[in-house]
Amino acid sequence: MNGSIRPGIFSRYFSREWRGHFVSTLRYALHVIVHPFDGFWDLTRECRGSMQAANFIVFLVMLTRVLQLQYTSFLFMRVNWARINVFTECLSILLPIGIWCLANWSLTTLFEGKGRMRDIYIGTAYAMTPLVLIQLPLILLSNVITVEEGAFHAVLSSISLLWSGLLLICAMMMIHDYSLGKTLAFMVMSAFGMLVIIFIMLIFFSLISDGIAYFVSLYKELSFRLY
Repeated sequence: MNGSIRPGIFSRYFSREWRGHFVSTLRYALHVIVHPFDGFWDLTRECRGSMQAANFIVFLVMLTRVLQLQYTSFLFMRVNWARINVFTECLSILLPIGIWCLANWSLTTLFEGKGRMRDIYIGTAYAMTPLVLIQLPLILLSNVITVEEGAFHAVLSSISLLWSGLLLICAMMMIHDYSLGKTLAFMVMSAFGMLVIIFIMLIFFSLISDGIAYFVSLYKELSFRLY
């Protein structure tokens, strides 16, 4: 029975139709970054984007970060690999994205925001496309330019961040159907919401840690007295 299920799963996710849809939605990211308003509108309203493409873009962002640490010239980035953990670096990208989507959805859903959690995640992921398109070539560029030419590296890096930030604003405007002022206000509120969520998470994990430590010490005490 298991043998009959697995081929169906693989044929579903690796079929020609699935691959074609994935490539089409991934290629649409190139349209979104130059036509953000109609691009982000069609991304969710016309289903021109997909979770698979969004996940792949986020994966490319994480890969870009790891490659930056590994291959960027020491003239522009000094990395102490004794203190670098690849898993932590990936989490430093995944967790803010997840918390941002949760905070933004939690607030906008109370104030007539039309975006679902899925739409916010897809829009956020597609908005990070310039980070991959610009930062990856910068890794190679950093190894062929001198310190005096480092201004080009800094400017291009700043452009990628600014471009992604502007795309994120456009994404939230189109996804929630807000005005620019309302979008900026709720983005600021979402940032504060992220801090609240992080604070609650820290308290939760602190309580869990204290609880585990209590039961461990209790077990040791009982073991000492009984044995």
